[in-house]
Amino acid sequence: MGRMHWLMLAFGYWLLGSAWLGAAEPPRWNILFVFADDMGRHASCYRSLDPRPGLDDFVSTPAIDRLAREGVLFRHTFVSSPSCTPCRSSLMAGRHFFQCGRGAILRNAVWDESIPSFPLLLEEAGYRIGKSYKVWSPGQPADAPFGGQRRAFEKAGRLPNNFSETVTRMMTDGVSFAAARDAVVAQVRENFRAFMAEGGDRPWLFFCGPTTTHRTWVKGSGKALWGIDPDRLRGRMPAFLPDVPEVREDVADYLGEVQAIDAYVATLVAELEATGMLGRTLVVVSGDHGMPGVPAGKCELHDQGTAVTLVARVPGGTPGRVVDDFVSLPDLAPTFLEIGGAPRPAGMTAGSLLPQLLSNRSGQIDPARTFVITGRERHVDVARDGNLPYPMRAIRTADHLFIRNFAPDRLPMGSPGIAAAGAAADAETLEQDTFAAYPDMDAGPTKSWLIRHGDEPTWRWLLDYAFATRPAEELYDLRSDPDQVRNVAADPAHATARRDLADRLDAILRAAGDPRLSVDVPFERPPFTDVEMSSRP
Repeated sequence: MGRMHWLMLAFGYWLLGSAWLGAAEPPRWNILFVFADDMGRHASCYRSLDPRPGLDDFVSTPAIDRLAREGVLFRHTFVSSPSCTPCRSSLMAGRHFFQCGRGAILRNAVWDESIPSFPLLLEEAGYRIGKSYKVWSPGQPADAPFGGQRRAFEKAGRLPNNFSETVTRMMTDGVSFAAARDAVVAQVRENFRAFMAEGGDRPWLFFCGPTTTHRTWVKGSGKALWGIDPDRLRGRMPAFLPDVPEVREDVADYLGEVQAIDAYVATLVAELEATGMLGRTLVVVSGDHGMPGVPAGKCELHDQGTAVTLVARVPGGTPGRVVDDFVSLPDLAPTFLEIGGAPRPAGMTAGSLLPQLLSNRSGQIDPARTFVITGRERHVDVARDGNLPYPMRAIRTADHLFIRNFAPDRLPMGSPGIAAAGAAADAETLEQDTFAAYPDMDAGPTKSWLIRHGDEPTWRWLLDYAFATRPAEELYDLRSDPDQVRNVAADPAHATARRDLADRLDAILRAAGDPRLSVDVPFERPPFTDVEMSSRP
């Protein structure tokens, strides 16, 4: 198929939602949006969608499952970029991350005030807006696309951002797990109540952005607090995670934090029921990228980094549907604007999901939604030569993941640091200090274990997979390699698929005006490469 064909598909994918604008009166639902930091695609409602054993077999998320059962579960949802600030920039703006100026990077990100954001556009359209916890950061000014902190509701407390640390400390002081859990969850509820107490007849948007699934969390907390036994994960780990006790415990602890997010969802939904608001409120749950501190996860374009949960309970909608359309998180911005009757601003290239929300069918709703585009520029590393980013773009379809690495001479996770010592590297430092080695992967037990054991014959391939230089092109055949660990880009048997996907990706990026394809790439020079701020990854 020719380049013009893919250009037409790309425009159709991003602009389809515009056809719905003005077609009917906007529903003007209230919108409750729970957006969890680093949560990835982990919820027990996804178990039935994958016949293979996996990590979702060991997480229990009854509140999220309820939303999926009473609403819509999206099978194929991906972020624009698997890095906190770029993802959130694209979400707020309804654009590809690379269309967001200095919001396209994490370290030294600055919000471009000329870019309209969906929360402020809804506010202009008459919505009451409010938020708790993280919306847009790290970056300056913090939470700028939500109007900064003027609509923050956090006086009840911020303990929900650190569930395992808080609850473990309280239990050390003799408080029961149930009482400690309830005390943390109560802060989510009371902050939401403070927002709701403003009352009035206007519709509202409330953004709850807990960060507890962001490292760090307490080692052993998955089992101690939630009963997630790491030993039960034996034989169920994806190929890119070592099936060893230390890593299984790390994963179990992460899944425990996902269950804490579910507890927050449960209390917010309970408040809606108690106030009679549930029937008038669109409830959406998602996250900004995958698990931190592991190979193929956060900051990577593999599914473990880019695929996220997306469930939506739609007022009056047909329940129990599973939608197969490929969705990019920026699509939520025009969706929310269309619901609120707010005009789509110039430059908002994403497509509304209102057709998917209003449909009464499962499966493929829009035949054009068969792929997503993801990418990455600078994350946090400041030690690369010239402080240059690691530029990547990818196209993900039902059968393939194609990744283009624009600077294959650079290290994808940054400079080795103390990892150069191999097995002799300090384990505790590697677990706690992200900047000690390969700083574009968060510190944690899995990262530490892999660096210290990577020279062993069994694990050398995974050390290289995570940290070594990569070829300019990667291709993964998901039909035979769902874990995306065997690059077949150089295999003649896959030459046609590689060429087709490369052409599609190039055409879409050029149509979108990706600065990475320009002669003078702005991401390669100041201010994108400046080293000024100390940013939490």
